[in-house]
Amino acid sequence: MSRENTFVIVGGGLAAGKTAEELRRAGHQGPVLVIGDESERPYIRPPLSKGYLLGKEERDSIHVHPEGWYRDNGVDLLLGTTVTSVDVRSKEVALSDGQRVRYAKLLLATGSSPRRLSVPGADFGNVLYLRRVGDSERLKAAFTPGARIVVIGGGWIGLETAAAARMAGAHVTVLEHSELPLLKVLGREAAEVFAALHRDHGVELYPRAVTERITGSGSLADGVLLADGRQLPADAVVVGVGITPNVGLAEAAGLEVNNGIVTDARLRTSDPDVFAAGDVANAFHPRLGRHLRVEHWANALHQPRTAALSMLGKNAVHDRLPYFYTDQYDLGMEYTGYTEPGGYDRVVFRGEPDERRFIAFWMSGSRVLAGMSVNVWDVIDDIRSLIESEVVTEDGVLSDPDVPLQNLLP
Repeated sequence: MSRENTFVIVGGGLAAGKTAEELRRAGHQGPVLVIGDESERPYIRPPLSKGYLLGKEERDSIHVHPEGWYRDNGVDLLLGTTVTSVDVRSKEVALSDGQRVRYAKLLLATGSSPRRLSVPGADFGNVLYLRRVGDSERLKAAFTPGARIVVIGGGWIGLETAAAARMAGAHVTVLEHSELPLLKVLGREAAEVFAALHRDHGVELYPRAVTERITGSGSLADGVLLADGRQLPADAVVVGVGITPNVGLAEAAGLEVNNGIVTDARLRTSDPDVFAAGDVANAFHPRLGRHLRVEHWANALHQPRTAALSMLGKNAVHDRLPYFYTDQYDLGMEYTGYTEPGGYDRVVFRGEPDERRFIAFWMSGSRVLAGMSVNVWDVIDDIRSLIESEVVTEDGVLSDPDVPLQNLLP
C-alpha cells in the first residue's frame, strides 16, 4: 500500500480519533489513516470504569465519533490490524497482515497496557483487568449480587471498579499496598476521604496488603492468599496495579523513550516527522517546565489539537494543566494542576471533607499548585485560573466559602 502523503495515526483510543478530527478541522485535505489493533472504531476509556460498567451508558456512547463520521470526513480506518514496526528512515509502518504503509507524518497514540500481576495463580480465567471494552464487559458479568470480588490495587481503576461492584450488590474487598488508597496520588488529607467513602459503602479495605498468591483449581481462582497468612475468598479478582506505556514501536524505531515516548511541547518526538499523544507521550510541559506523562482522559482529549497543528507544520504547544475526574457512588470529583508527592507544603480545605462537599487546594507558600472539587460544581475553571495566574493567596481567604473564587483572580 503506497500513500506518499498519508498522515498515519497508530492507536484506537480517544487521542487517535480526535487527532483525525483535528487534522480535518485544521484544513488538511490529504489522506488520513487510523490503524487500530481492536475491531472497535476509536473509543473513549473512562466509561469503561464508570457509566458503561455501571450499565448507565449504551455501547455506542463510548465511541469518539458516530460510525459514519470517518467515511463522511475521508478518514480511513484499518481496524483489527497491528503495526509491527516503524521505519523512520524509509518513513514506513509495517502491518501484521504483511502490508507496508508509507507516511508523510506519523502519530503514535499507542496508549498503555495494564501491569500484570506476577504471583502464582495470576493466570486464572477470572483474574480480570480493565483497559478495553471487552474487559469492562467481563467485569460487568462478574459483578452480580452476592459475588465476592477482591480488588488488588487502590488506585483510580481499583476504586472505581470497587464502587461499581458494590453498586451491583457484590461483596468487595480492596487490597492496598500502602497505608491508604490514593495516598501517593493525593496525599493523606484527601486520600482519607476516599478511604472513608468506600468503608461507608461496605467495602473492606486491607491496607499494607501484600498478595502472596491467587488460589484456585482448574481454570478459576477461588481466593487470594496474603503474605501475612490471611485467605480471602473470591469469585473474581480484579487487578488494578497501574499501567505501562506502550513504547515498543517507538523504542525499536530508535525514538527517544523515557517513561513514555519523549516529545517536545509540540508533541514532536526525536524524529521530526513522528509525533506522540495521549497516555504514551512524555511531553515537555512549558507551564510546568518539565516533561510529564499524564494517564488521564483530558490529555487524550486536548493534546490532539496540538498534535494535528504540529503535524501540519503550524506553531502550537500543549500547555494545558493536567485534569482528571472520578465518579464513585454519590461522589463526583474534578482535579486540576500538578504536584508531586512531598512537593507541596499543605492542603487547604474550603468546606467539610467529612461531608464530602468541599474544595481542596494543594499549596506551596502562598501559591496554589493544584485543586480538587468534590461535589462542588462549576468551579474547576476558577481553580485552573488560580493556578495559572500564580496569584498570591492567603489560607483564610481560600478556605472561606463566602469569598467567591473569582474574586481572588487578578
